[in-house]
Order: sequence, then C-alpha cells, then structure tokens
Amino acid sequence: MTPVRTPTRRAVIAGMIGAGASFAMPAATVRAASRPPQFGSIRHQFTLVQGARPVPPVAIPALAGGALDLTAFKGKLVLVNFWATWCAACRTELPMLDRLAASGRSDFKVVAVSTDRNRALVAPYVKQFKLRHLAIGFDPGGLVSRVDAAEVDTPFALYGMPISFLIGVTGQVEGYMTGEADWLSADANALFDYYAGGRR
Repeated sequence: MTPVRTPTRRAVIAGMIGAGASFAMPAATVRAASRPPQFGSIRHQFTLVQGARPVPPVAIPALAGGALDLTAFKGKLVLVNFWATWCAACRTELPMLDRLAASGRSDFKVVAVSTDRNRALVAPYVKQFKLRHLAIGFDPGGLVSRVDAAEVDTPFALYGMPISFLIGVTGQVEGYMTGEADWLSADANALFDYYAGGRR
C-alpha cells in the first residue's frame, strides 16, 4: 500500500498560482479575439468607429436605373466606396472592388458611389474600366456623404478620396479605410469574416 502524502504549504500555493495562470490565459485570448483583425495599407489603417449610428434610409440614384438604399442590405456586410473619376487611386482600387463584388459571398455587398458633379462622366468611366459587378451609385449633391460631416446628419464623412466604409450586419458603420487598399488580401478577408459574424 502506497502511503498518502500530505502536500506542503509551498506545493499548495504553487498549485493555486498555476491554476490562476491557466484561467487567465483563456480570458486574455477572448479579449484579443473580441478585437477586429488589423487591416491597412502602407499609409492608412482601417479605423474603427465608436458609437456609430445606423445608416440613414436615403435613396441613392443608381447607374443601372432606380435607386440604392443601403438600409435594404441589413443582415449583410456592405462595403461602401466613395470615389471620383479624377481620383488616381480609384483607377487601381475600383477594378479590385469589382473582383471583390464578383467573389460570390452571399453575405456581402459592394457599393461604389461616385461623387462626381458631372454624372455624364461616370458611365464611360465604368465602361472603360470594365466594372461589371459593382453596384454603382451617384452622390454629387452630398445626399449621404459630405466633406464636412457636421453639415449633414450622415455617418459618411469624406476624409479622403477614395474612402471605404464597412457597414456591419446590424446596419451600422463599423469603420472606414481612407485611400486605396488591397480588398482582395487575406487580411481584408479576415476583417470581413469578423464582421460577418456580427461581432463588435
């Protein structure tokens, strides 16, 4: 028969410290997992929006006819890109966004809104760059976007051009990215997967 040994005080304390450390690890992991993955370019980072308001129900004139209502996409992840024909970075980013729109994700929508004052410039531009999958809208009068967001009740402040806003499944703006970004990268996909799950 093997004798039963009574643990020493030092062994008990060491065991308690070890147990506490093992419980602390999952908590730290959960906290880290609650943050969205990092996404950015050389110049800019995806910026989180704190206390964002829901997207307003505004009918944005569409290139294909009719109107785009961003609130109609609630339950899906929506990437809204504001661009212009005079914007050099947009020439690189728009074809990338078009490929993203063609990716086939059922939980995802990509909308590209032109801020050009001359609407006649947009259709030839779209044809030139063979943008076939993007939902194209017009906002020359600042229906949903403004350079000075204080002038109008909108979550879309144009801090730069191009600029993209990510709307979560709850219909609120989660964050934005100023400047051209690689929306086809693994980092971008990780960001989309995070918000597609409805996490904030």
